[in-house]
Amino acid sequence: MANLIVIAEQRDGELRETSLETIAALTSIKQADDKLAVAIIAADPQAHVQALSVDGVDEVVAVKATDDFQPDLTEAVIVELAKERKPSVIAVAHGVDAWSFAPAAAVKLDSGLATDVMGLKVEDGELVATRAGYAEKVLVDIDFPEKETVLLTVRTNVFEPAAGSGSPEVTEMAPPEADVATTHEGWKPPADAGGIDIGGAEFILSIGRGVGDESNVEEFQELAENMGATLGCSRPIADNGWLPKAHQVGQSGQLAANCKLYIAMGVSGSVQHQWGMKHVENIVAVNTDPEASIFSIARYGIVGDMFEIAEELENHF
Repeated sequence: MANLIVIAEQRDGELRETSLETIAALTSIKQADDKLAVAIIAADPQAHVQALSVDGVDEVVAVKATDDFQPDLTEAVIVELAKERKPSVIAVAHGVDAWSFAPAAAVKLDSGLATDVMGLKVEDGELVATRAGYAEKVLVDIDFPEKETVLLTVRTNVFEPAAGSGSPEVTEMAPPEADVATTHEGWKPPADAGGIDIGGAEFILSIGRGVGDESNVEEFQELAENMGATLGCSRPIADNGWLPKAHQVGQSGQLAANCKLYIAMGVSGSVQHQWGMKHVENIVAVNTDPEASIFSIARYGIVGDMFEIAEELENHF
């Protein structure tokens, strides 16, 4: 039997959905005789037990401490759990929080470490983690020879959040002593986000290089608003500063995890951009190049000028 551990996240007392995504990542490789434990550090950890009692979770470890994020405390919890339970895998959500404690914990444990993981599988009894490499141009498989424990940070909006309802064992864990050097006492969303939520949007109108010039972006912003769509973009648009990074779809941007309809206008469809669209149910592509890669994944394709198509759409909304 192997032990698997997820370190759940809460922010200001609210459980983050990334916790359920990370649980889903480990349940995807969980064997019948494995045990999955989820640890939650909070001022009232018992308040999160029900939300964490999803399919695949065998135990919730309640660490009563503080709702303020303390990377040193999280690191200490990981190290203590690892020494006590000898897990094969420990997983946390990828992000700035994880950067502040995961590498240090891996060093203390002499464990394997893979960050920003997008896929997991077991081959010949050994864990293999997949992540992007070379500026998001390739996917790399990583194995961990001779490592008893592997620490993973899991990319968000890749795994469907774990669901269902179970009855896991609940155990309490006293917070280990930690030399707390920093405490995060509050959170502020990025200034450029502007309420954009590509991951949660069901309808996205996305623009690429075909838009031609920054002065043309406003036309498609208005079109998206009139159509009730969220405006997305490819990487060149964000890199040029024509739209904030929060609009970018793709491996180095956001995953359109809940999108039902995606209209790609002037988007060539690079592998990196296609990754951000992999969960989309219906893709409509508009491009002047009939050989554009975007057509290979589109349900409907229009070979034509995006501005002419935009004008036709405006006439209907």
